[in-house]
Amino acid sequence: MATLEIKNLYASTDGKTLLRGLTLTIATGEIHALMGHNGAGKSTLVQVLMGNPKYQVTKGDILFDKKSILKLSPDERAKLGIFLGFQYPVEVPGVSISNFLRAAYSRLKLGEKSTLGVLEFKQKLAPLLASFGVSDDYAVRYLNSGFSGGEKKLGEILQLAVLRPKIALLDEPDSGLDVDALRKISRQLSRLAPELGILLITHYARILSYVKPTHVHVMAGGRIVKSGGHELAEKIEKDGYSGFNSANAKGGITLNQE
Repeated sequence: MATLEIKNLYASTDGKTLLRGLTLTIATGEIHALMGHNGAGKSTLVQVLMGNPKYQVTKGDILFDKKSILKLSPDERAKLGIFLGFQYPVEVPGVSISNFLRAAYSRLKLGEKSTLGVLEFKQKLAPLLASFGVSDDYAVRYLNSGFSGGEKKLGEILQLAVLRPKIALLDEPDSGLDVDALRKISRQLSRLAPELGILLITHYARILSYVKPTHVHVMAGGRIVKSGGHELAEKIEKDGYSGFNSANAKGGITLNQE
């Protein structure tokens, strides 16, 4: 079982503090939904957890299986088994999905000096494509180039299925999706969830009707100000975020695990 522990985390960029004493533990088999208004610090959190050099950790620690990862690069964190699904996946013209996934799988699973053969990887990828309900043609398209929002987000979850990390940080996987695309992605994510620890950022409770969270947290002002179960997401869907602000945080900086 893998654990990602965020301990009293403060982080800043360009002299501005964005995370203010955030504490949270995510373990295998848990789905933590993180909600909050724009600017609450949700996307900043996952960027800091993944090691984006734009952000500086000024206090606190991030532990993966009890060991600090603050000094590790994003690449090294990925090798440990931490995955980031982007809110806005980047288009990479000229690089096919298949070649991208084969290179990522080889680097993360086999090491820098080993590469899985094209045919061997194709045999590995084919059943996954079938389970996702897409044809083999999808894998030869350039990564996210000319893709719809649903196709881009499906590609993120396909990466998750191929790479099989231990902890998945998913930044708004439901953003810009219609109902059919949301159901399709949620079905695949739910299938993978038992083997993962997941931090799922979302503004809306709709995806949580398909991907059942074990914990729901509300973030405001760089802190987690409220935690609960699915009923908390339902309350937010009904009443919005007006009742939540950084002053609500128990003890000012720490997570109230309810």
